Amino acid sequence: MMPFHHETDRLILRDWTEADKDPFYAAMNTPAVMQWLGGLQKREDFDAAYERLQGFARDCGHCFWLVERKEDGELLGFCGIKKINYEGAPNMGMPEIGWRFREEAWGRGYAKEAAIASLDLAFERFGYDEVTAVTVSGNEGSWGLMLRLGMTERPELAYHDGKYSDQYGPARQWVITAQEWAAHRPGLVA
Repeated sequence: MMPFHHETDRLILRDWTEADKDPFYAAMNTPAVMQWLGGLQKREDFDAAYERLQGFARDCGHCFWLVERKEDGELLGFCGIKKINYEGAPNMGMPEIGWRFREEAWGRGYAKEAAIASLDLAFERFGYDEVTAVTVSGNEGSWGLMLRLGMTERPELAYHDGKYSDQYGPARQWVITAQEWAAHRPGLVA
């Protein structure tokens, strides 16, 4: 299978390599980035998550891709589509868009640009009918982006996540359909 590589105006979304693990862990394992993800991550937990991501990419043909800035190759985070696999989720197997960006990349529109590209790929290349996104109530940055993408909260998909809900409350989901995306795809400004 050919390695995944997709470019936007400012970004490259691509498959991970083994060489990405250390720089990603160093850049992303900060109190601010991990605030809504259980706090700082032990290296063995990160390594296990990396292996799961590789498995999703192998089994589904896509996952959360590494995001680099085109102009200098700087690793900014990840964004992409995988299948829901969270304990307690009522919609196991549904395509999910997800993202995580380093602090220095916040507020510059990179997450939105990568998310738009990921949703374009979800609907056009992978042929999904709808895509969900998951976060907790306190993570306003994340669900704010979901709203800017045109996603709508689906309260019936909220669930108790065994890993995070005791600390942050229920996992909440926002959904967008291929038809909604085609009619209301946002631009990159604001």
